[in-house]
Amino acid sequence: MALVGRYNSLQVVKHTNFGLYLDGGQDGEILLPNRYIPKDVPSADEDWLNVFVYLDSDDKLIATTEKPKVQVGQFASLKVVEVNSIGIFLDWGLSKDLLLPYSEEKRPLKAGDYCVVHVYLDRHSRRITATTRLDRYLDKTPPPYTVGQEVDLLVAEETAMGFKAIINHAHWGLIHKNEVFKFLRPGKQEKGYIKELRSDGKISLSLQPVGEQLASGLSEQILAKLREHNGVLPVSDKSDPTVISNLFGVSKGNFKKAIGGLYKQGRIVIHADRIELA
Repeated sequence: MALVGRYNSLQVVKHTNFGLYLDGGQDGEILLPNRYIPKDVPSADEDWLNVFVYLDSDDKLIATTEKPKVQVGQFASLKVVEVNSIGIFLDWGLSKDLLLPYSEEKRPLKAGDYCVVHVYLDRHSRRITATTRLDRYLDKTPPPYTVGQEVDLLVAEETAMGFKAIINHAHWGLIHKNEVFKFLRPGKQEKGYIKELRSDGKISLSLQPVGEQLASGLSEQILAKLREHNGVLPVSDKSDPTVISNLFGVSKGNFKKAIGGLYKQGRIVIHADRIELA
């Protein structure tokens, strides 16, 4: 049986004038229309293709080599392209737009808006469907993370405490305000790090490595950058946080700690407008 809403590796069983038929197991043969056939596919049968399977407008299984922005079971920020009497339609990278039913809408949306959604398979119709009601799909398993671990983040919502983010398509986490040193907005994808696994089950996040991992890595990064620029960089502990973030991808506070440590080791000299190799 083919996995609807996901990539499948399926075998070619028939060539026709309008496309290839692929072996969908219990679902029978699945059409890959001509417009999606890669140019390098052999004319003989029994070749295997990696395709995305979904339902067409007639609710029949169809395959495509187009690349969707999200698969079933994942989260993504998608743009609203149309709102009509049926529901809200989202651009997810395929020629057929993705349906967000009105019952799955948390706030009123209009064409041009972006929203963070979870994509699931309707158990009755097998239609791929989106929802903005995210809580029911997150934190269903114990968090398998360790402090300092690098993770993929999807920023979902700004709150009074910071930004809620989805970790690895599986758990909620929070980037506290004091950890935000660059521009963030709902829908932005970032690399992040597990900062704290709290006893109440909540997860604190950082946008930069934590602890000794940050300190040692940042110090070496600063020294390498100095060597690349003849021993001088026009940045110091008085520089704008944005300048520091653009150069090293860290907060001003962590940058100051790193150059302070290098200064104490006698490896650099700190001036008001620059740092230099000692």
